[in-house]
Amino acid sequence: MKKVKIFTDGSSLGNPGAGGWCAILKYREHSKVLKGGKTTATNNEMELKAVLEGLKALKEPCEVELYTDSKYIVDAISQWIHGWAENGWKNASKKEISHKQMWQEIYGLMQKHRVKPCWVKGHSGHEENEMCDRIAKEEARRSAK
Repeated sequence: MKKVKIFTDGSSLGNPGAGGWCAILKYREHSKVLKGGKTTATNNEMELKAVLEGLKALKEPCEVELYTDSKYIVDAISQWIHGWAENGWKNASKKEISHKQMWQEIYGLMQKHRVKPCWVKGHSGHEENEMCDRIAKEEARRSAK
């Protein structure tokens, strides 16, 4: 099984506001940048979109180290998502989770890939995280025009 690293970040100008996301995929010496934006989005939505698009880009089952500065993403993937799926995509308060469709897609992709979420401190000089942050903000600004 191929071992891939995916670095992700999302941005929202205003939260909600114009949003942007970026995912950098790395396999051996190969690297690919995915990015996009949306006129109106929340920060969490763009963080999720980056993860979803990064996983969707994988063409075969992979072992994925997923790097994000979002504790929400790390906690959801490592602790909550299986319970959400078992409980009809409702949280502990019996309310439907936010961005249910994206979480369902991510969960489906997690059945194909082994995903290990890894938290990195944002704005701490981590090269790929800084690059994702910069690109996500550029995409948000582009979407605001």
